[in-house]
Amino acid sequence: MEDKKPLRVLFCIGVNQNFMDGTAADMKDVWVAFLAMMRGIRDLPGVRVLGNLDDDRIMVGPSVQFPWTTYVLADVPDFETVVEACNLFRATPVGDGTYKLWKYMRVEARVGRELVID
Repeated sequence: MEDKKPLRVLFCIGVNQNFMDGTAADMKDVWVAFLAMMRGIRDLPGVRVLGNLDDDRIMVGPSVQFPWTTYVLADVPDFETVVEACNLFRATPVGDGTYKLWKYMRVEARVGRELVID
């Protein structure tokens, strides 16, 4: 029996207008929550983060569609884990916990497979 190969997933992350409208203190709270969410993805069982790309220095303003603000490329064991990673945006508290990260950021996961070229 063949071993089940992981899914190759590109998490596309965008910044919402709510982040842009926030105070410096709000933005700091969002950054702390963002770091917690990123660690949460990394620490999910079976997830192997391959790399990321952040174009926040050349993208100004909210990203409501492509191009996104930042990307995370990862091998993920199954679809349920992809859903769990996306759910971190709904569950990660910002600041005092009144709001969750998805008020300030959005995610879209692109799921495929590794393209092997021999």
